[in-house]
Amino acid sequence: MTEKRGIAHLVCGRRAKWVVLVLWLIVLFLTAPFAQKLTDAQDNDAASWLPGSAESTQVLQMSEDFRPEQIPAIVIYARDGGLTAGDRAAIEADVRELKQLTAHGIRGDETRGPTYDRETDPRAAQVYVPITMDEKGWEQISPAVDDIRAVTGEGGGGLAVHITGPGGTSADFSEAFEGIDSTLLLSAMAVVIVMLLITYRSPTLLVVPLLSVIAALLTAQALIYLLAEHAGLTVNGQSAGILTVLVFGAGTDYALLLVARYREELRSHEDRHEAMALALHRAGPAVIASGATVVLSMLVLLAAEMNSTRGLGPVAAIGVAVALLAMMTLFPALLVICGRWIFWPAIPHLGAPNPHERGLWARMGRRISVRPRMVWAVTAAVLALCSLGLIQLRAEGISNADAFTGTPDSITGQQVSERYFPAGSGDPLVIISNQDRAEEVGRAVAETPGVVPESLGLPPGTEPSFEGKVLFEATMSDPADSEAAKQTVERVRDAVHAVPDADAQVGGGTAALLDMDKATTHDNLLIIPLVLIVVLLILCVLLRALIAPLLLIGTVILSFAAALGISALAFRHLFDYAGESTDFPLFVFVFLVALGIDYNIFLTTRIREESARQGTRAGVVTGLAATGAVITSAGLVLAGTFAALGTLPMVAFAEIGFAVALGVILDTFVVRSILVPALFMDVGPKVWWPHRLAKEDGGAGPAETAEPMARPAGP
Repeated sequence: MTEKRGIAHLVCGRRAKWVVLVLWLIVLFLTAPFAQKLTDAQDNDAASWLPGSAESTQVLQMSEDFRPEQIPAIVIYARDGGLTAGDRAAIEADVRELKQLTAHGIRGDETRGPTYDRETDPRAAQVYVPITMDEKGWEQISPAVDDIRAVTGEGGGGLAVHITGPGGTSADFSEAFEGIDSTLLLSAMAVVIVMLLITYRSPTLLVVPLLSVIAALLTAQALIYLLAEHAGLTVNGQSAGILTVLVFGAGTDYALLLVARYREELRSHEDRHEAMALALHRAGPAVIASGATVVLSMLVLLAAEMNSTRGLGPVAAIGVAVALLAMMTLFPALLVICGRWIFWPAIPHLGAPNPHERGLWARMGRRISVRPRMVWAVTAAVLALCSLGLIQLRAEGISNADAFTGTPDSITGQQVSERYFPAGSGDPLVIISNQDRAEEVGRAVAETPGVVPESLGLPPGTEPSFEGKVLFEATMSDPADSEAAKQTVERVRDAVHAVPDADAQVGGGTAALLDMDKATTHDNLLIIPLVLIVVLLILCVLLRALIAPLLLIGTVILSFAAALGISALAFRHLFDYAGESTDFPLFVFVFLVALGIDYNIFLTTRIREESARQGTRAGVVTGLAATGAVITSAGLVLAGTFAALGTLPMVAFAEIGFAVALGVILDTFVVRSILVPALFMDVGPKVWWPHRLAKEDGGAGPAETAEPMARPAGP
């Protein structure tokens, strides 16, 4: 072994590899039981998503002093030709039975209704069934709605029966999230298996990275569960789902890059232990820098106002950090234990030629070198043109009706309800004020446009007052998740805040959506620049230059804009989505910048290595030739794992998955393969300023005459 191996000997030495394996087996034995409990630790209640300082969050917390936190399910009965006498009798019987329900938090004794759309010849009826959100919270919504449905049935004979309102919609969301971990795990695993088979062309080799990634995922899930239970870490369905995708995508990427370098070292060294030590020594810094970029970028999310966004930061950071650790320890140890046969049938033998020396990527590099300025200018112009699709972006929030890829019963019920009742029925405004100013506050609410005046009142089961405070509700005339309803909330807040000494606050579902929109706008303006600064600093430290990092950041921003522009056009004209969630640009940006910069790191670190030997322009050709195939494979794996989000029946997940997958493809095939090499060739040695490479360019010759050196592939 050479001295270059450094700490690599601690991972892949003749004895050390067995120690590493045993340690990981112990870790998995201890953590696997906790990994299975992560779903139980998820907090999908409203407060886990809302910004902590928002007015709606404060109302939600104060309302628990008046009554247990409740979420109402609304049962809608409707017949186009009008309800018959038999229908009305059946509805009355259902109500009597509903009032007896107590399981899963149902407050049957507080059931209200039936309320008919008109006194004579009614066409529809509405029944209000409150569900208490106790310590089980989100978990009991779906069973509670199932209990209600068991009483009401699903209609028939022309009578339509639907369960909607916040309870019905939450139950449908709960069912959509149900099994999210297993669905994404199986989808991501299928993508990884297919891509590894295509990349390695070896049915045996794919087992090692797959086992390593699964070990990383289980360990990360267990660690996150323990932090959620004992350290107050917030985990919800969104962050748990993204965790699976990140660990599989990033972990497999790191495995691909290490295997590429290991394979090449095996062609130059007989001892596989030495080959792995050199592979870790040469590829390790780039892989570690890549992982650090993702981890630090995710931790920037801790600055977010949104609880859901802030909670995603440490969850994602832990997942990527554990994946990086597994790929730098367990994965190399397993490869060395298995030996060369693991590459069957394409076993790399000692002395075999490096296939990249005259391959596709070497030819592409030489062609770019002929006219690099024209190449990068045209490429940048095309990406800029694609970014014009941003004018089609509607990141203003998604209504419940547009949130699902299909049409669940709660959405159908909402549409039916809006034909006969005030559109905001079932999801009222919640107002809390000082009791001695309650009359003035109530009058201000009732006189606000968009509020149904006669709906104002104290909800059943609510304490009339608590420590000098009073709580009452009001129904809005517009759908609770509409832009018009949000404007009504703004007007109501202005009205009640103007009442002297009332200390009035307005909450409820619509107010929560409004506060989430405002918090997300704040987070977008704060976090996006912070992530750029973090990535720029890491690149500056890694490359010991300033010009190159600035160019790389510019290409990533351009790629992000192009991906968002194309995605917006696809959402409007291909998938027919109504819009995007307000946090859509932020999530896509963070994932694309943190993950997309990986490929630039792998490419530019190799270019820098070669530039010291043969000059910048020739080094670009060699770097592209050496990293092209493996980075392309890694990009396809990462894009495929994010595309797996499209298997979930929720538009927000499908949109994030599509946009990130598209952005990764652009980074892989356009930015890293064409734009960055052309820019570096055009700028030349000055790209390394202020490092001495900017002056002492070892290769000196024109790039178009440069041939790639016979060096091992990899970053």
